[in-house]
Amino acid sequence: MIKFVARRLFYGFLILFGVEAVVFLLFHALPGDPVAMLAGQRSDIATRNEIASELGLDQPLLKQFILYLNDQSFISIHENTPENQQKYEYNPLFRYDKDYVVALKKPYLRRSFQSNKKVTEIISENIEATFWLAVAALFIAVIIGIPFGIAAALKQNSWWDQFLIALSVVGISVPSFVSAVIISLLFGYYLSDYTGLNLTGQLWVTHPLRGRELHLENIILPAITLGIRPLSVIVQLTRSSMLDVLTQDYIRTAQAKGLGKFKVVFKHALKNALNPVVTAVSGWLATLMAGAFFVEYIFDWKGIGFVTIKAVQNLDFPVVIGCTLFIATVFIIVNILVDIIYAMLDPKVRLR
Repeated sequence: MIKFVARRLFYGFLILFGVEAVVFLLFHALPGDPVAMLAGQRSDIATRNEIASELGLDQPLLKQFILYLNDQSFISIHENTPENQQKYEYNPLFRYDKDYVVALKKPYLRRSFQSNKKVTEIISENIEATFWLAVAALFIAVIIGIPFGIAAALKQNSWWDQFLIALSVVGISVPSFVSAVIISLLFGYYLSDYTGLNLTGQLWVTHPLRGRELHLENIILPAITLGIRPLSVIVQLTRSSMLDVLTQDYIRTAQAKGLGKFKVVFKHALKNALNPVVTAVSGWLATLMAGAFFVEYIFDWKGIGFVTIKAVQNLDFPVVIGCTLFIATVFIIVNILVDIIYAMLDPKVRLR
């Protein structure tokens, strides 16, 4: 088990390194001057040179990448100065050279080119909105998808079965940004008088007199939009799994004993049919958090996706790579945890 976990962690580290390298190279290939974003267009040359030197932007590309990896590492090498101690908040482990130390610290994702705010602070301020949006979307997908999948299996080859299959195929095929535009305009704009839903809105709204208020109605449309694809997958998985289980010998034995249809389906068949559905759902939370970018942007939902897209538009490199790495880390951790749970339940997984 230890080797299994270590191997998964090593693969996760390689994926994270690859994501960082790709994003780093892509953004350095784009036009734009980050120094001008920080200093302003009217700043003098001396100010720009000082900012470029502080961020390492005057160094060759390879050295910039190494310095960025050093900033993000838990164990890194830094010049032992009061400014660096305040900047990186590190704890020295041992002295590397006369002026340098090997230090233990939290990953430093640098500061936004636009607001000069720490990227870690930007992520912490916006992750809650993305998390609750992903949870709401997954909840909608599960409570609707499983009953629809059961109904399609019990009515196999009927018009209801064919209708649900067609809908699920459309739900998987249509891109999220297309469905987001359609749903937001239809239910949040044209039919807003009847639905009572807004085109845009936040989960928490600060009122000048009443203070911070929870507005659950604002999460309905983006959650439905984000949940369409997992809902469609769950419908098809539940249907195919139920059809397979209903042909098993123990189901026929239960029917021959005179058990009612409801008891056979929900007590005996459903329990075993949900295994592949649980497998799919276990990895969807991280997937939904990573796939909420365009949905958040269209609904003006202030989460990680919204912040990342705005940073891309402004060429705010530290925010983009910081948010991308955070989502990639969440995705990797969730998948590693799922793999560990599978290995604990089935030793054959470790052997494979």
